[in-house]
Amino acid sequence: MNSRVLFTVTLLPAVWFCSFTNVAQAQATPGSIQKETGQPDFPSLTEKAQSGDMKAEYLLGWSYMNGAGISQDYEEAASWYRKAAAQGSADAEFGLGYLYEQGKGVAQDYRQAVAYYTASAKQGHATAENNLASMYEHGQGVRKNLREAARWYRAAADQGEVTAQCNLASLYFRGQGVARDYAQAAKWFHAAAESGYPPAEDNLAWMYYTGTGVKLDYPEAAKWVQQAAVAGYAPAQVDLGYLYEQGKGVPLDYVSAYTWYKLAVAGGDDRGRERIKSLSRVMTQAQIRDASNRAAQFPGYRLPREGLSNSNGIRSSFVQRR
Repeated sequence: MNSRVLFTVTLLPAVWFCSFTNVAQAQATPGSIQKETGQPDFPSLTEKAQSGDMKAEYLLGWSYMNGAGISQDYEEAASWYRKAAAQGSADAEFGLGYLYEQGKGVAQDYRQAVAYYTASAKQGHATAENNLASMYEHGQGVRKNLREAARWYRAAADQGEVTAQCNLASLYFRGQGVARDYAQAAKWFHAAAESGYPPAEDNLAWMYYTGTGVKLDYPEAAKWVQQAAVAGYAPAQVDLGYLYEQGKGVPLDYVSAYTWYKLAVAGGDDRGRERIKSLSRVMTQAQIRDASNRAAQFPGYRLPREGLSNSNGIRSSFVQRR
């Protein structure tokens, strides 16, 4: 699984250990080239870019990359990024790294991706640091080096990049590239969880649930897993359902448990199916109807979770810690 952050304002892929999708922070767009609506003023932007203005070159590439007010065109994006990168734009270097990694607008080339991510990371670009770490972690375009991966994850994590914080926490948990340290794992999961990153919230909840790196605390586990579940993170919905089924950290409530299992299944986590099957044996038909109605009213119910896959994280489920 991937532990990279994609290009600005696109969705994140499922991350290694911390599987989820999220939106990266958009780079600020100078007001001088925006209309009052917030959309880029393309005639002015293009004129500035053609005159060699580095920021305008980058922003024009960004617009083509994201189809922001103009037809999406990865080749044009790559062309303008390349011009801005030649002038030292860290954002453009990052954008080119992503395009080469994904093979969008250019032939896929991991070595080129590493080269551009490195150039951007050396300028302190947090998402480039995270993505470069992932390349080292997986040995793509560069020899696999978990210590180097940990170094770059930490650089990004120190800047508040939540995906990197979650990835770094996972390395500490596994003892890969760094000495195994559950307390450090909990620290970095907590940092990402505080920013509202559901995979980190769910992993932090597991640590409280098992007393790993922190004091065992079922109510604290329930607090964090509920935040992730409410955000629509299916693995956390399975875990929250299990807490309600067992009455750990929350009141014993089969209807709530069934509701969260049903939501998890709708969100793509099939582990909920077995829990539903087991739980339905001890519930009345009225309770099952009530739970199904509650699930149907949940925002986004039955909508596909783009890019979501089951967590390959520090554990598979609370269910396995009976």
